[in-house]
Amino acid sequence: MNSVPQTRIPATYMRGGTSKGVFFRLQDLPERAQAPGPARDALLSRVIGSPDPYGKHTDGMGGATSSTSKVVIVSPSTQPDHDVDYLYGQVPINEAFIDWSGNCGNLSSAVGPFAIANGMVDPARVPRDGLCTVRIWQANIQKTIIAHVQVSGGEVQETGDFELDGVTFPAAEVQLEFIDPADEGEGDGGGAMFPTGHLVDDLEVPGVGVFKATMINAGVPVVFVEAAALGYDGTELQGAINEDNAALARLEAIRAHAAVRMGLVADVAAAAKRPLTPKVAFVAPPKDYLSSSGKPVHATGIDLLARAMSMGKLHHAMMGTASVAIAAAAAVPGTVVNAAAGGGTREVVVFGHPSGTLRVGAELRQVDGQWSATKAIMSRSARVLMEGAVRVPGDAF
Repeated sequence: MNSVPQTRIPATYMRGGTSKGVFFRLQDLPERAQAPGPARDALLSRVIGSPDPYGKHTDGMGGATSSTSKVVIVSPSTQPDHDVDYLYGQVPINEAFIDWSGNCGNLSSAVGPFAIANGMVDPARVPRDGLCTVRIWQANIQKTIIAHVQVSGGEVQETGDFELDGVTFPAAEVQLEFIDPADEGEGDGGGAMFPTGHLVDDLEVPGVGVFKATMINAGVPVVFVEAAALGYDGTELQGAINEDNAALARLEAIRAHAAVRMGLVADVAAAAKRPLTPKVAFVAPPKDYLSSSGKPVHATGIDLLARAMSMGKLHHAMMGTASVAIAAAAAVPGTVVNAAAGGGTREVVVFGHPSGTLRVGAELRQVDGQWSATKAIMSRSARVLMEGAVRVPGDAF
């Protein structure tokens, strides 16, 4: 029997926010995988262990959830006034492709620490103690992210007392600024934050219903609907959704039809090949509930409830990019999200998600009746879990 040696590739396994993934320096990938294409996708899929019909990722680094089936490639930036380029890939569990259509806001918090630790930031800009500003070019969506990373003794500080709901242990805080986060150039709105040209649309989904929906491009394309229209109250945890196949099918149908309305795909069938975006989320006014950890969340401490789907399943907390969209939509009077938050105007929103709460800020402006987001701000944490090398069978890519 012929055997093929394994290829050894330097890599770092990192948690960023409520996600984790395998991080690579572009220069460390095999030459044929340093450029976009089938070889790169096959290699990174094999690293994660996809496609896996057993849904376990037993033979790879993935965790068999949307939050843990991720890869990141970081390289010195090709853009002026940026330190690094950051490319993110979402790896489906059961399918043989990688979705490069969007960003991961959670893993964005790990890019700055990774860049500093790997010498990609000018040493003159790295303080011995204090905050180091890392200028990140998010290559998937062509946007700038500014990360403020704590440094101690000239090295990234990973431990600390910052607590993030959805993450078990505290760590050092990483502050993120998403600059001009609206996805431009997509949808019928010609680059507008609201691609349909409306704050609320009637979204008709054959066989499912007609929903009042806010479709927004900010951080990531998202379609927001009212929880009550789906028969929910907004306090649902993962089991209530992910164990209900009929509910998953309805939510995927809403997502697919919204993708068409937003101009992201030509037809509903094409949405299956773009599972990462848009996201579908449902919102509701504040209400007391117990988070997935058993921690009480009080209605008096939040502005609204929000639940979002990621790769066909209810997310255990909230995607960072969807958090940007929530903050932006909550700031605009008349949206479904703003209504759930009680109306009015706001620059900061605190929302309840399955694992607890999250505070996000958004700066918006309105010019000639058109809304745009200039910045979104949130805090996350990040930590190296393991570093060294991954091994992949040489005939896998």
